[in-house]
Parts: sequence; structure tokens; C-alpha cells
Amino acid sequence: MTAGTPGPSAADDERPGRPEGGAPLEGPGDAPPTGPDEPAVPPARRRRLLVLLVSVVALVWGLDQLTKALAVSRLTEGEPVELVPGVLDLYLLYNPGAAFSLATGLTWVLTLVAVGVVVAVALMARRLGSRAWAYALGLLLGGALGNLTDRLLREPGFGTGHVVDFLRLPRWPVFNLADSAIVVAAVLVVVLSFRGVGVDGRREPGRREPGRREQGRRERADAAADVRPSSEQPSESSGQPSGDLSEEDRRG
Repeated sequence: MTAGTPGPSAADDERPGRPEGGAPLEGPGDAPPTGPDEPAVPPARRRRLLVLLVSVVALVWGLDQLTKALAVSRLTEGEPVELVPGVLDLYLLYNPGAAFSLATGLTWVLTLVAVGVVVAVALMARRLGSRAWAYALGLLLGGALGNLTDRLLREPGFGTGHVVDFLRLPRWPVFNLADSAIVVAAVLVVVLSFRGVGVDGRREPGRREPGRREQGRRERADAAADVRPSSEQPSESSGQPSGDLSEEDRRG
């Protein structure tokens, strides 16, 4: 180092991110990513989650189409068959509307909505990083595809086909397995959203798992107890609390 050239100062050595010699700990591109720049879900994990999602979709769609085929071949429209007395009947119904016989007469609109749901779920699956979301999206996509298959392939025509419903509960509209899968998926989506879990598996800032909230409160209470002011601590010299008076002091 030549004369007149200032060397590294003590303040430079004490700056965060520098060791004693003053050299930076990390280069510009070596800093660990945080926030939105965090690395994506590892490819191997994403593949496993996508396999799980596709498996759920195939299971829901297959069971839905199988049970509908059995209902059409074994049941007579409008004639109930008691399956569980007072609880569940088999009742064949061809539904031009949405789930649970809603919005009848809007078959084409409902067909387009179902196509939109399928596309939206497929796009969301590209960011999949949570097992719970894999189940939720699989149930939703399987149920939507089940009813969409009926609308596209059943009478009276392409895009206007009537959905086969065959399950009936007391004081409840007739439904099918696809409807049930969609309802379960909706409940899962609400729960995951309430807990702040994103499709990619990340938890929103400020959200904590419900089971850890009480533990966090206890930890904060313990930490506060450990830093009590010294005036509140018992007196070590006398063996008595500092606020207690001896017998001689009280007499005086």
C-alpha cells in the first residue's frame, strides 16, 4: 500500500456482511434469495405432486362415470330405491342445470363455466407445491370433468347434455359423486386460504399454524419472565424479599 492511499477503516471492517479483513462475505449473485425471489418448488417434488393430482383426478372422474353408468342401466327415472332407510335413496334424474339441480336452463353457460374451471385448475397446477392443494385441485378438476363429460356427450346434444344425478338425501337436491368432490374441494380451498397456505406451499407473512399459536404465546410469556427488573428479584444478601421488613425495623 503506497503512502497517501487510505486503507480500510475500522468502520469498514465492522459493516455487516464483512469479516475482519474487510472482504465481502458474498458476491452480488450469491446472496440467498428471499421473499418473492425464493427458489421454486424442486422439480422432483413438483413431479410427485402432479402425479398425486392426476391420480386424484382420474379416480374421481372414473368413479363418477362408473356410478353414473350403473345408475342409468339399473335405475328407472323418477322411481326411488331406498338404499339407507330414512337417510339415502337412489333416484335417477337427468339434470340440465348445475350441481344440485341449480340454474336449470343455462346448460350452455354452465358448459363454458366448466371449461373455464378446467383451464384455471390446469394453470394453477403449474405452481403446485402443496400436498393439500394437490388433493383440493384434484377433487375440483375431477368433479368438473365428470359433469363436463355428461354435458358434452349425453343427450340432447353436444354442449347441452343433461348431467346424471342419482343420490338423494332427505330435504336435499339430487346429486352425484362429481358434485360431492366439488363440495369437498371447495371446503379444502377455504381452509387452506384461511390458514394462508398458497398453491405453491408458501405461507403468507404473518400467518402461523393454529396449533403453534398457543406455544408462541407461552414462549413470549417465558421470555418476559426471564427479563424481570432487578427490583422485582428476591434479595440474595438477606435471603428475604426486598419488600419485606425485619422484626427490628417494624419495632423501630
